[in-house]
Amino acid sequence: MSHNLFNSLQTFTTGTGAEAKFYSLPQLGKELGANVSRLPVSIRIVLESVLRNFDGKKIAEKDVRNLATWGASDERSNEIPFVVARVLLQDFTGVPLLVDLAAMRSAVGKLGKDTGLIEPLVPVDLVIDHSVQVDYAGTSQSLAQNMAKEFERNEQRYRFLKWGTQAFDGFSVIPPGIGICHQVNLEYLAKGVFERDEVYFPDTLVGTDSHTTMVNGLGVVAWGVGGIEAEAGMLGQPVYFLTPDVVGVNLTGKLNEGITATDLVLRITEMLRAAKVVGKFVEFHGEGAASLGVVDRATIGNMAPEYGATMGFFGVDEKTLEYYKATGRDENLIETVKNYYTAQGLFGIPKSGDCDYSTVLELDLSTITASVAGPKRPQDRIELTDLKSKFQELFVKPIKENGYAKDIEDLEKRFAAVMGVNAPLEVVNGGSQNSKSVPQSIDQTNTKENTNAWTETEMMNNRPTPDFVEEVTASLDSPTQVTVGNGDVLIAAITSCTNTSNPSVMLAAGIVAKKAVM
Repeated sequence: MSHNLFNSLQTFTTGTGAEAKFYSLPQLGKELGANVSRLPVSIRIVLESVLRNFDGKKIAEKDVRNLATWGASDERSNEIPFVVARVLLQDFTGVPLLVDLAAMRSAVGKLGKDTGLIEPLVPVDLVIDHSVQVDYAGTSQSLAQNMAKEFERNEQRYRFLKWGTQAFDGFSVIPPGIGICHQVNLEYLAKGVFERDEVYFPDTLVGTDSHTTMVNGLGVVAWGVGGIEAEAGMLGQPVYFLTPDVVGVNLTGKLNEGITATDLVLRITEMLRAAKVVGKFVEFHGEGAASLGVVDRATIGNMAPEYGATMGFFGVDEKTLEYYKATGRDENLIETVKNYYTAQGLFGIPKSGDCDYSTVLELDLSTITASVAGPKRPQDRIELTDLKSKFQELFVKPIKENGYAKDIEDLEKRFAAVMGVNAPLEVVNGGSQNSKSVPQSIDQTNTKENTNAWTETEMMNNRPTPDFVEEVTASLDSPTQVTVGNGDVLIAAITSCTNTSNPSVMLAAGIVAKKAVM
C-alpha cells in the first residue's frame, strides 16, 4: 500500500509519456529542511528505499529522518533497514535457498494452510554458473563436450531448479552456458528502474556472489550477502546494515592509449586497500569518472571485495543510457530511467565538490600505467616494466613478507617435464571413487560407476556432489619433452569475472592467449 509520508509521493513522466508515481527525495528534503542533494548518490538511493517501504513497523519514521540527515563525519550507530528491489542467486548458494522455500511450503501444507502463501515477494533470478568443470580443452569441440558433461553431472539439481521456476512466481533460472551471474546481471537483468503497485523506484539488489558489485558500474546499488540475508530479501524483509561512511574517489584526467580498465582497477585496489575502506561505500565522481564507459566502471565495481568496500559505485548518466541501448534494452525503459533519475536529482556523475563524503581521495587517470596482479594475491600490483625484478625480489623474501623464501640459486635450476599429457587428478587421502555400481535408469538395466563419494579434490574445490557419471580418462596428445623452472608461467588467468563484460579487455586476453600458443 502506498503512503504519503512527508508529502513525498509525487509524479513524473515515463518514457511512454504517461504520468507515474514515485517517492521524491527533493520533496523529502524540502519537508525535513535537509539538504538531501548534498548526500552521496548511493546514500540517496538507499534513502529512497527506506522512505518508500515505510510502514511504521519494520521501517519507522525515525529511520527515514536518520538517513535523510546523514552526516559525512557522524558517529555510525544506527542500522539501516534496506528493502531491495530484487535478489540475484547463483546455483551453488541458490539451491539451498530453494530447498528452504520448498520446506516452508511443505510445513504450511501440513498445517492445512494454502501453500501458495509461500512465495518470493521480490523477483529472484538464479544464474547457473558455478557447476562448470573443465574436462576438455584445446579443441573446437571443448565447449560442447564440457556442457554435455555438466548436464550429466548435475541432472538432479537442474531438474529441481526447473521445478522451482514452475512452483514459485517471480523465480526464474538462467540456464548453464549463458554466462557468469554478475555478467548476466549487468548485460541482461538490470533495468535501472522497477515498477510495483504503480510506483516507480530504483533497481537495487543483494546477491549471493561477492562480485555482485559489478552492477555498481551501471548505477545500481548492490552487494554480496550470505544465504540468510538473501532469503530475508526474497521474503520482502529488510537487509540490515550499519549506516556506512562513504569514501569519495575524485577521478581526473583520462586514460592514456593502450591502458586498460584492468590496469586502472589494479591501481584503484592498491590505493583503496591502503585507505582501509572495509565496510564503507566507495563512490566515484569527477570528470574522470564521467569519461569512463560502463564496461570500465563495471570492472572497477567488480573488484570491490578485493579492495574491501561494500560497493564501488558510479551514478547513472548518459554513458549508462548508452550501455542500456547497446545491450538491447527497451527504448521506453531507457527514457523512463532518464526521466526518473532526473526527477530525483540523481542523473549525472557528480562533479568534485557536489556531494559531501566522509573522505575524498584523488586519482589522475593519466598516471595509470600497464601492470599485472600478483604473483600471489590479486590486490598486489606490479608495473609491467618491473615484473622481472619484482619477482626476483619476492623469490628470496620471507613468506611473511609475501615472498617465497627461496635461495636465489634456485632460479637457475631446470627440471624435465612432458607437455601434452592430461592425467586424472591424484587423490591424496580422499574418499574412494570405486564404490559399487548403481542403477542409473528407470528400468534399472543400465549402470554406471558410483562417483558420489566425496574426494579430497572435490572438497577443496567446494563442489556440489556430482551425480553418478563416468570420470574423464587420461589422454595423451603429442607429448613433448620440455624443461621448467622457477619463474616460468605454467598456468595464468589472463581473464576473469572482473572483465567478462569488457570487450576490449577480452580481446586483449585472446591476443595474449594466441601469442602464448605461438
